[in-house]
Amino acid sequence: MPKRAQLISMAVSPYAIDLPQPVVRYRGFVLIPQRDLSWLVRPERSPMAMLPFRAPASSVADVKALLDWRLSGGGCRGLLG
Repeated sequence: MPKRAQLISMAVSPYAIDLPQPVVRYRGFVLIPQRDLSWLVRPERSPMAMLPFRAPASSVADVKALLDWRLSGGGCRGLLG
């Protein structure tokens, strides 16, 4: 039978540990992974061409495609739209 410390360590979620997450830079934006597997998309510099937004849990390629779509005018939620 496992010891109590082993049981406690097995019950801890892997998301409870704060590990540095890689930040992705793409077309003047920073894609920052979040704990809930979503992404925070922020402009690298001001003036902002688009307001920061959150992308749902998906791959980096999906977040890049969403950003490309918004920059092309498909998502007019930023300052330009």
